[in-house]
Amino acid sequence: MIVAAPVILIGILGAAVGSFLNVVIHRVPLRESVVTPGSRCPDCGVAIKPYDNVPVLSWLWLRGRCRGCGAEISPRYPAIELLTGVAFAAVALVRGVDLDLIAELPFVAVLIAVAAIDLEHKVIPNRIVLPTALYGLAVAALLNAGETPELLLAGGGAFLAMLIVALVQPKGMGMGDVKLAGVMGLYLGIAIIPALLLAFLAGSLVGLALVAARGAAARKQGIPFGPFLAIGGLVGLLAGTDLVGLYSDNFLA
Repeated sequence: MIVAAPVILIGILGAAVGSFLNVVIHRVPLRESVVTPGSRCPDCGVAIKPYDNVPVLSWLWLRGRCRGCGAEISPRYPAIELLTGVAFAAVALVRGVDLDLIAELPFVAVLIAVAAIDLEHKVIPNRIVLPTALYGLAVAALLNAGETPELLLAGGGAFLAMLIVALVQPKGMGMGDVKLAGVMGLYLGIAIIPALLLAFLAGSLVGLALVAARGAAARKQGIPFGPFLAIGGLVGLLAGTDLVGLYSDNFLA
């Protein structure tokens, strides 16, 4: 119970952060402020009351509709809140409740926001990626200064690897993906290797499935790679170091 309590609290915090991420996901692609104005219904413009802005629960209570005008509220909103809450709790449970969460939880939040934006708009905004890189370097310098060279090497290596892929396959990879991979390396270190491998594996499998289902139309449409990088980043954070160790013990020993 002593261990579970902080994990549950961090999960609740994650759901609240997910509510803010919904604002980020909606406004950043439109180049709007994420601070002002406060949350409003996109249809009628009425400000959302605090009791109608409780993560997940308010959407369920209102049955997915605005209290003022009755317009439908996308199920994406509670989904992002729930996903962020579960992801935060999982990181706290697996990685432990310590100072490293100062870097890990914002990293998870960024992965979720970027994945959702890329999925909808097919863009990974610099307004999110670049500040995330600076924040990661600052926190690493403060908390784990000795690991900073490794993180810089991982970030630079991931950036270069993805840049080569983007140059070879410009239609399948954008510079947003390249920059995001570099930022992931700054947070994951050596765990960026299984993270990228998983991202490419997941992207390939989904791409093949879409081509099988839709044929040539799927090839022309293209698939945003950001969500797959986000999946790989989350798995890399939770289990990447263990996966690298497992590979080293079985194949390099």
